Amino acid sequence: MGAEGFRALLDSVRYEVLPARTTEEKVLAHVPRDVVVTVTASPVKGLEPTLDLAGRLAAHGYRVVPHVPARLLRDDAHLKDVVDRLRGAGVDDVFVPAGDADPPAGAYDGALPVLRRLGELGSPFARVGITGYPESHPLVHDDLIIQAMWDKRAHATYIVSNLCFDPRLLGDWVTRIRRRDVVLPVHVGVAGPVQRAKLLSMATKIGVGESTRFLTRHPSWFLRFAAPGGYAPERLLARGAEVLTAPSAHVAGLHLFTFNQIAETERWRRALLDRLP
Repeated sequence: MGAEGFRALLDSVRYEVLPARTTEEKVLAHVPRDVVVTVTASPVKGLEPTLDLAGRLAAHGYRVVPHVPARLLRDDAHLKDVVDRLRGAGVDDVFVPAGDADPPAGAYDGALPVLRRLGELGSPFARVGITGYPESHPLVHDDLIIQAMWDKRAHATYIVSNLCFDPRLLGDWVTRIRRRDVVLPVHVGVAGPVQRAKLLSMATKIGVGESTRFLTRHPSWFLRFAAPGGYAPERLLARGAEVLTAPSAHVAGLHLFTFNQIAETERWRRALLDRLP
C-alpha cells in the first residue's frame, strides 16, 4: 500500500470500544478528539451502559457512535426514548445492527424495521451505519445478508464491515457489493494490535453468557492471534492494499476493533503514521 493511501486510512479511523468500568478513563487518556469512538452494546447488559458512556464521551467533545441493536429495543416508545436521549447528548451518528439478543427484547428482530422507523421519526441522525459481513455470518446465509444490505441501503449512510482476517475474502466482498450497486461508503473492520492473552481476558470479563457466545462464535480469531508471528493489522492492510485503496471500492476508512486495548491501539496507529514519509 502506498504511503498516501495508508495515511488516509489511518487518519480516518473509528475505535470500537466496550462500555466497561474503565473505558471512559482510557479514551480520555489515549484517544485524540478527532478520532471517532463507537460504543458497543451487549445483549447481557442491555443498552443502558452504551447510552450512558456515549453521552459522557460526547460531553467530553468526542464524536461518538453508539450501537443501537434492533433486538435490544422493546418497542417504538423505547426507540423514541433512545433517539431523544442521544439527540439531547448531541449525538448525530448511530450504528444499527440486528444484534444477538435471543430472544429479542421486543418486536424488532432485525435492523430494517428500526431503520424504517427512524425515517418515520424524521431521520433524526445525520449518519446511520449498517453491518456488512465479508465472512459468513454464523446464523444467516450469505445471500440473505447481501439482500438485507440492499434493502437497508436507502435508510443508511455507510457500512461497517465485520471482522475479516482474509484480505482475499475482504476484497471479494467489496467487489461483490459494488457489483450489486450498493454504493454506500465502507469502513473496513480490522482488529487492532490485540494480544491473544488480553483478548481472552477481555472475553471472560464481558459476562458469562456473553463471553460464551463470543468464544463459541469466533474460535478462529484466537487461532489467528496464536499463529507464528502473531497478528499484525498492518500485514492484513498491506495484502489488501489494491482493493482498499481503489477509488471504485469507496473505502472511507478503518473501523478498528480495540477489544478495549485502547492505549495499545493508538500507540500502534501513531507509530505507523510516524514511520510514513
